[in-house]
Amino acid sequence: MYAIFMRKDIKTAKQLERYLKGVANHWRIEMILLLNEKKALTLEEIVELLRMNEKTASEHTRRLVQAGLVNKRYVGRTVEHTLSPYGKTFAIFIKSLQHS
Repeated sequence: MYAIFMRKDIKTAKQLERYLKGVANHWRIEMILLLNEKKALTLEEIVELLRMNEKTASEHTRRLVQAGLVNKRYVGRTVEHTLSPYGKTFAIFIKSLQHS
C-alpha cells in the first residue's frame, strides 16, 4: 500500500535532510544569497565579498557542493561556483523568510 505513494519526483525525508543540513549555517546562507545575486563566483571573490577567511569559505563551499546546492566548474586555473537548481530554490525560500 505504501509503495503506491512513493513517487520518483517527490524527495525522500533523507534527501531533504541533505539539503537542509547543507544550508544550516549563517555563512552558507550568505553564500547562497550572494551566488543567487552574482550568478558565478570564484572562492577568492566569495572571500572578498563576504570578508571571510579563505579556509572557512573553502570548507563551506565544499559542504554546499556536497549537499547539492552549489555546482563547481573548472575554468582554467580557477573554480567557479554557481547555484544548482536546488540552490536557486533555497535562495528563493531564504529570501521569503527574510521578508516575512
